[in-house]
Amino acid sequence: MTDVWRTDERIALRKVVRDFTEREIVPSLAQWEEDGEVPRSLHKAAAAAGLLGTAFPESVGGQGGSTIDNTVVSEEILYSGGSSGLLSALFTHGIACPHIVASGDPALIDKYVRPTLAGEKIGSLAVTEPDAGSDVAGIRTRAVRDGDHYIVNGAKTFITSSTRADFITTVVRTGDDPHHGISLLVVDTDSPGFSVVRRLSKMGWLCSDTGELSYVDVRVPASNLIGAEGSGFIQVAQNFAGERLGLAVHGYGVAQRALDLTVAYTKQRIAFGKPLISKQVVRHKLVEMTRAVDVARTYAHSIIERHCAGEQVFAEAAMAKNQAVEACSFVVDAAVQLHGGAGFMRDTEVERHYRDARLLPIGGGATEVMNDLIAKALFG
Repeated sequence: MTDVWRTDERIALRKVVRDFTEREIVPSLAQWEEDGEVPRSLHKAAAAAGLLGTAFPESVGGQGGSTIDNTVVSEEILYSGGSSGLLSALFTHGIACPHIVASGDPALIDKYVRPTLAGEKIGSLAVTEPDAGSDVAGIRTRAVRDGDHYIVNGAKTFITSSTRADFITTVVRTGDDPHHGISLLVVDTDSPGFSVVRRLSKMGWLCSDTGELSYVDVRVPASNLIGAEGSGFIQVAQNFAGERLGLAVHGYGVAQRALDLTVAYTKQRIAFGKPLISKQVVRHKLVEMTRAVDVARTYAHSIIERHCAGEQVFAEAAMAKNQAVEACSFVVDAAVQLHGGAGFMRDTEVERHYRDARLLPIGGGATEVMNDLIAKALFG
């Protein structure tokens, strides 16, 4: 049986990503953590390397690959010294643009998708609101039709890349029905009435800017409606599986990097006259960490393959996310512990992964929400 993860093309892709990460990301990542954002120049460099549009069709400016190819890119960035926050900042278009592409609207694709995949624009997706959280049906930001425009009023929070974004794919309420009254609008960030209220400070993902947004009588052309009015909830839900599988990759990818760093550290760290890895308790802990990573990755890979084959994997994607972030939480904690005092230092890489990993059981749907959705899918 052919291993779809190790074709000649994907092995070559891994090398391209590894070289890019070591050259363009690792030397500057600490500074970007201090800056609280990644520079626009990184988007342009990643586009030039063919990394931004890996899983987008060639017809919209992408490379025409699949979710497997996109996963390879994310994995290799993490394995080569990148971070979960870096992935979030650089690839936010992975959640901002798919709805536009799926709509098939050539004007919107030309205005927003093509320049984004070329590294010329930055997009963001605004769903979460102060009182709604994971409850998409409960959003209050309202868009009222006024001739050839919509007038948008409301607020969004915890929005990734929003302080740098040129456009925000915004989930709005256009009707009273909890599900069928939801629509998607592309809002240009230079629109009068739109503002970033504040940049939010976070525990981790420090290089990934996050904002709180305000919409006050923002006039948005009706032509910026994505798909049919009232179809927003379905559009968002259809992308949940991909988003959750992406976060699963964050989980086991960060865990693998933390494991690799810990194995290397315990081999060179001398304790009581011998390398730390010679201690049975350390060796057993490394085995447990390895098992957790491998199980999470193997399961996620199997669900990603099924997703690429067109199967409905709503519950399975949620389980893959939960499995991977649980493994990650365990591994990064053990990694810091085995690094001892060094693991608590801000200039030690596992310390960054420990902080970044804390968001994964929350972002993209909290673990508890995922379990509830899984239960409904499996048991009714």
